Amino acid sequence: MELDQLANLTVYTKDQGYARYGDVKVGLLTHGLNYGTGCFEGVRGFWNAQEHELYLLRLAPHFERITQSAKILNIDLGMSVDAMVETTIELCARNGFESDVYIRPLAYKAGQDVGVRLHSVPDAFAIVAIPFNRYIDSEGGLNVCTSSWRRVDDCSVPARAKITGAYVNSALAKSEAAQNGFDEALMLSADGHVSEGSAENFFMVKHGMLVTPDASQNILEGITRNSIIEIARDALGLEVRERSIDRTEVYVCEEAFLCGSAAGIAPIVSLDRRVIGSGKIGPVTQRLMSVYENAVRGREPRYRSWITPTYAGRKTAAAG
Repeated sequence: MELDQLANLTVYTKDQGYARYGDVKVGLLTHGLNYGTGCFEGVRGFWNAQEHELYLLRLAPHFERITQSAKILNIDLGMSVDAMVETTIELCARNGFESDVYIRPLAYKAGQDVGVRLHSVPDAFAIVAIPFNRYIDSEGGLNVCTSSWRRVDDCSVPARAKITGAYVNSALAKSEAAQNGFDEALMLSADGHVSEGSAENFFMVKHGMLVTPDASQNILEGITRNSIIEIARDALGLEVRERSIDRTEVYVCEEAFLCGSAAGIAPIVSLDRRVIGSGKIGPVTQRLMSVYENAVRGREPRYRSWITPTYAGRKTAAAG
């Protein structure tokens, strides 16, 4: 979005409540900006034009995860999961979105003195929501490379938390891939097994099973990842295995894809210039994409519990 468009969006901060984006300021010496001492979430909302409704996807799990991330960083959010859910619904409604959206809850150390630490630093919390189309253009499938940058190890920077400072690891991998002519990077863990994309979880189809790295490979335990596993088992009847994956296994698998809240499901058609499967989006991936797309837009009854309507509750209250 252009800066002038951003300026008039309504945002939420714990200190100011609902305010204009252009009226909220962060100092240059803010601890989280200088030292990466913050954590965040990426929540999606999907517009259903037929129902004239914006559906927010898996709100509670996202706020449960930011609560865990904040605990790791000694950040006091000052809000319960339920309060963050209700605030997010209200924020989207106040902005009157009639498009897909991306929601960024952000907690960070807000002190403006110099000193690397987590203790004795004031905390801040905010939520920003913006219109959003797609994070990555994967319509024809992604050409991916194995990154020379290894995924951060949990003993160094907690991989299971979405820590702002840790994303320099992702930025290095993503830019390396893009500047070498690829769409995305696949990162290996410290022990050389497949971990994840620059900001997405990884799946492959092998012998008719869906396989994904387990938590020991320093993955972010993704909420979209969990959704895909649920769809695969319940809707498609697939066996899903979580285990370590060797790099060369991906070369010879039948299908592969990345997934995340921002990316959705992004098929991979090649890795390191080796064609994956037929070199086209595979049938399992296509079926997963179809069910997922219907689920996030409220068209799949069995997954209705995943989504929260933005406007329906307000209309009901107004009518009452």
